Amino acid sequence: MAILKPFRGFRPPADIVKDLASRPYDVLDSEEAREEAGNNKYSFLRVVKPEIELPKDVNLYSEQVYNKAKENFEKFIANGWLKQDQKKQYYIYAQTWGSKIQYGIVGCAGVEDYLNNIIKKHELTRPDKEEDRMKHVRKLNANAEPVFFTYPAQKEIDDIVAEFVKDKPVYDFMADDGFGHKFWLIDSDEKVEELEKLFNNVKYFYVADGHHRTAAAALVGNEKKQNNPNHTGQEEYNYFMAVLFPDNQLTIIDYNRVVKDLNGLSADEFLKKLDKDFVVNEVGEKEYKPSEIHTFSMYLEGKWYSLEAKDHTYDDNDPIGVLDVTVLSNYVLDDILGIKNLRTDKRIDFVGGIRGLGELKRRVDSGEMKVAFALYPVTMKQLIDIADTDNIMPPKTTWFEPKLRSGLVVHTLND
Repeated sequence: MAILKPFRGFRPPADIVKDLASRPYDVLDSEEAREEAGNNKYSFLRVVKPEIELPKDVNLYSEQVYNKAKENFEKFIANGWLKQDQKKQYYIYAQTWGSKIQYGIVGCAGVEDYLNNIIKKHELTRPDKEEDRMKHVRKLNANAEPVFFTYPAQKEIDDIVAEFVKDKPVYDFMADDGFGHKFWLIDSDEKVEELEKLFNNVKYFYVADGHHRTAAAALVGNEKKQNNPNHTGQEEYNYFMAVLFPDNQLTIIDYNRVVKDLNGLSADEFLKKLDKDFVVNEVGEKEYKPSEIHTFSMYLEGKWYSLEAKDHTYDDNDPIGVLDVTVLSNYVLDDILGIKNLRTDKRIDFVGGIRGLGELKRRVDSGEMKVAFALYPVTMKQLIDIADTDNIMPPKTTWFEPKLRSGLVVHTLND
């Protein structure tokens, strides 16, 4: 069974929280982060992307960058921009997007749960990206950013959340990207104890977003265990910060593909090759979005097309073989366009569905890309089925919005 522990978080005062809370480190490149932080001295990007305060030619993985992260983190604490709560507690983090709202509980998951596959993954991680975040955690001795987990919804947990969100939140702000963020404290000893027991009855947690941060946090915790001859299992480094949302509140957004060329084919030759495995229909200049599984949208030379996968291209009894990303990869990207490895091939790029079909059209019309594909998003059930069977999704399959804001709460590894 899974573990979720309360902790004494470091949090910003309410009057600066909107200025301090930032988008996560991995959704912005360095230049975008510099622009976003601007002259805002409170921006938490100064901790999670500290290169923005260093020369532009700095090596992003140099010791200088991690030292700057530590310096800025300590500065935030010294200045009172992050203050530690007096008691161990859970936190409720609500995100709003239009009429949609999702409520997550912030706590600390177990390092051993990750190592023992109680925390289930659905994506592969890259060692270089793991090591980057491990260095960041080691240097700060803290989890500066939470990871995004889900779990099978539990009515008893939902009821506790509903009870607390009736009160005024300690934070309530709308970020510049249009997403709303609210935050409550679960500081009742009775409810903290009850929640801890309820989460102990949850069989598995599932990584929704943040596989590299999860791996890094768990591996650093395990390092500390191995290096401590007096390890008891009760140390704070045995846990890392996560936000857990019930699965019935989350929606996965499509994650789309753009390709630089047609592998030496003309547009007509490419369309003819598609006929073997898809029913292809020209839609015209009006944007077309797939409305069900096994249908795709394609933009090529100023026109939109619908592609309907033929029965032989997918296997409804195989958690991987049923995925549309698998169909597209096998029968278009690999067979026709010669893209064998989605992780390393420079001819392909990926576009989160939050940016809309217009972004696909823009990148093709600009001449940067030759063809674009929009997919129907995978479901939470598919994600959980894949994780439960210890399978791995193809790269760039899931996109979650809103992203968790960084800096709302920080977990240190020495309490």
